[in-house]
Amino acid sequence: MATGLASSGPARIIGFGEVLTRLATQGKVQLPQATSLDLHVGGAEANVMAALATLGHHAAMVSAIPANGLGDGAWRALSAAGIDLSRSFRAPGRQGLYFLAPGGSLRASEILYDRAGSAFASHDWSAFDWSTAFAGAEWLHVSGITPALGPDLAATTGAAMAAARAAGLRVSFDGNYRANLWESWDSDPRTILTELVRQADLFFANHRDMALLLDHPFSGDGEARRREAALAGFEAFPNLQWIASTARRVETSDCHRLAARIDTPETGFQTPEIAMPGIVDRIGGGDAFAAGVLHGLLEGATAPRTAELGLALACLKHSVPGDMALFPRADVEGFSGEGADVKR
Repeated sequence: MATGLASSGPARIIGFGEVLTRLATQGKVQLPQATSLDLHVGGAEANVMAALATLGHHAAMVSAIPANGLGDGAWRALSAAGIDLSRSFRAPGRQGLYFLAPGGSLRASEILYDRAGSAFASHDWSAFDWSTAFAGAEWLHVSGITPALGPDLAATTGAAMAAARAAGLRVSFDGNYRANLWESWDSDPRTILTELVRQADLFFANHRDMALLLDHPFSGDGEARRREAALAGFEAFPNLQWIASTARRVETSDCHRLAARIDTPETGFQTPEIAMPGIVDRIGGGDAFAAGVLHGLLEGATAPRTAELGLALACLKHSVPGDMALFPRADVEGFSGEGADVKR
């Protein structure tokens, strides 16, 4: 999994979020029948930073990782992916876990979280020096998973985004709505997420996310519906410059079709659909899409090219096990969506 050393100097982009250990059943077995589990390291923001580091960006993480064996493994995996961990630290507590039973045929995959009381979730972030962490950086990336972990982390996510904006950073926010996390405490996700999206320049969200935030269903179908939702989002959240999303059609658990979309206040662009038969692992596909979009924006690509890069990395992620899409720049920028022979 090694991809080279992190660059020296200030991080170009920083992710804030929890690093998780994933335990997946083998052979598509359901959780009650499992007798062995495969281990992978991931987490929404860490997945994005790992992909960006592999693409050659100086990507860093702000996280609290437990001082135990699972934490050691997570730290090594992130370092091997090229992520700068100088802003992360070891802390007392447990490693956040999630269990995955991969789907098969017409049976969907199932995820079970076990992350309560983790080192990240239980850490007191109130004294963290965001201004120092953001010195010299260009971008902060966060997701809706972190504020869903509880009121303290909802407030911390808002503080991080506000500090990033004050320091002149761009801010991206991936909605990543997880109902089971929000429902585990007395939360008000619409109010909390609305306040967070107000601070974002880039929002990863589709028409369903916009319907949740704006309490408004969107008419039409396909691209027209998505454009209508995007325009409503730009009106409600004036700081937004881009809204990025994917459109997925699921045929079976291992055969999907995927398209990508970028909207700006002036225009929208949606890629053609790409078929993905023989899916190996779809977990982390959304994070790969986010990384591809961020790669395009950091490189100054046009909106259509940025959507294509996001789609390319998302499709490539579906071909490998684990949470992370560790593909070099040549693979992503040269992706065609067609089957390929052996590279020699």
